[in-house]
Amino acid sequence: MIPRYSPEDIKAIWTDEAKFQRWLQLEIAAVEARAEAGIVPKEALDTIRQNARFDVDEILEIEKETKHDVIAFLTNVNQYVGPQSRYIHEGLTSSDVGDTCLAMQMRDAGNILLGDVEKLIDVLAERAVEFKYTLEMGRTHGIHAEPTTFGLKLLLWHQEMTRNLERLRRAVETVSVGKISGAVGTYQHLSPDIEAAVCGKLGLKPSPISTQILQRDRHAEFLTTLAIIASSIEKFSVELRHLQRTEVRETEEYFSKGQKGSSAMPHKRNPITFERLTGLARVVRSNSLAAMENVALWHERDISHSSVERVIMPDSTIALCYMLRTFADSLKTLLVYPDRMQKNFDTSYGLTLSQTLLLALTGKGLTREEAYKLVQRNAMKSWENKVQLKEHVIEDPEILEHISPAEIDDLFSSESILRKLRKSVDIIFARNGLG
Repeated sequence: MIPRYSPEDIKAIWTDEAKFQRWLQLEIAAVEARAEAGIVPKEALDTIRQNARFDVDEILEIEKETKHDVIAFLTNVNQYVGPQSRYIHEGLTSSDVGDTCLAMQMRDAGNILLGDVEKLIDVLAERAVEFKYTLEMGRTHGIHAEPTTFGLKLLLWHQEMTRNLERLRRAVETVSVGKISGAVGTYQHLSPDIEAAVCGKLGLKPSPISTQILQRDRHAEFLTTLAIIASSIEKFSVELRHLQRTEVRETEEYFSKGQKGSSAMPHKRNPITFERLTGLARVVRSNSLAAMENVALWHERDISHSSVERVIMPDSTIALCYMLRTFADSLKTLLVYPDRMQKNFDTSYGLTLSQTLLLALTGKGLTREEAYKLVQRNAMKSWENKVQLKEHVIEDPEILEHISPAEIDDLFSSESILRKLRKSVDIIFARNGLG
């Protein structure tokens, strides 16, 4: 049975408890940095470290009156700290706290997603090697083209997810910056050294320049990277949905004991997981557009981005976490039908080997025009008569003048096709670091 994931590990990052804990961590780090610089008395720092805490319910109750979440948070913390709380938030703005916290949340969520991408890459590698030489008909425009292998299809996805891994690493690095630069980014009440010290304590880099906020192109890069990864999973899912169609049925989503496919039709075994992933990709992509809309703000800041980010950041990271884990699990249990792949070869009457025959004839000394005419003539008969191309070719006296029946048998055999493919497959797998 396919495990059902509820990505609680990433969901926990976006709770009020986790947000306020990061706010408190930042506020204490700012007091520590100023104490190290000789600005705050050591006794005050000790008191703050010992007593600073918060209560989520109390904060939310205070916010009903203040209509300001950071003030509500500080009011609650100060109740526990006492008079020494005057050193908390000294010289900071709400955005110093909120934006730096958001950077920590994006970094932490991004690191979880990096692990999930790596695990999916491992699954793709394993199954690609498993079906390395499993013949499958390649399709262009949805029409039979030339033979490939199912392993090559999976290897292609493996390489795409490897690129996504690098994209996500860059995006996590891009958003892993904080700012403690004041109301318009000019360090009016705190120095850049304090900012650097605080960011260092939080595992972030200080932004080289900011206004009251971190610039939202960083956030847009993060969200668009998630959207690209979601689109890749959609691409893979759409392909597997096509391959599960009754007329094709080369692969099939695992159908567990007791599972039901339809309330009306007991025979149905539908690719519901891959359809679900396709739908979720649309949500993540839509959120990336909202992130790009957040890039343009008024002057040194406005607050129009804040309400958007409270929705799109948790939704996108949690959704993508679910997508990565669910697709990896579905791929592990994916049913693959090589015999059906072979049968599907026969539905195009061997016509997909027309180029192979064409090259064999030119190899015997015919011009391309002469060879093309002979092959096309027999190909059209195959379509019209619904007969294998080989059967017409082996009875064509003009072709037999150049190629023997034994050579024709070899050209059209699965063993010969795979023998010719094997060398290319080996090269492509080696180029991608897989055996």
